[in-house]
Amino acid sequence: MPAALTVLYDGACPLCRREIGVYRHLRSDTPVCFADVSDGGVSLPSGTTRQQLLARFHVQRHDGELLSGAQVFLALWAVLPGWRWLAVAGRLPGAAWLMERCYRLFLRVRPMLQRWASRLD
Repeated sequence: MPAALTVLYDGACPLCRREIGVYRHLRSDTPVCFADVSDGGVSLPSGTTRQQLLARFHVQRHDGELLSGAQVFLALWAVLPGWRWLAVAGRLPGAAWLMERCYRLFLRVRPMLQRWASRLD
């Protein structure tokens, strides 16, 4: 059975590795694949660059649709047991918009947080 979602993440990022580690340990009825796009051997979705995929969190659906930012969290949480309630909450009016704004703020401080997290490794 092909993966319903392919999570495209930055395996060179200590924050991303920790988050993906949490997701990987969850047993989902929906097949989820994880692809470390920081690895030059990993093939990329058509029409994308490694730089684009490393700049933001992405998921590719089984039909090829590529999601990024807050939409990724909503799609991923919707298939993960124990996290589905967050996907439901994120679909309330205005929630996805707010999540995307918060994610963009996070991206601004991500380099600083990465340095801090790498010291903990």
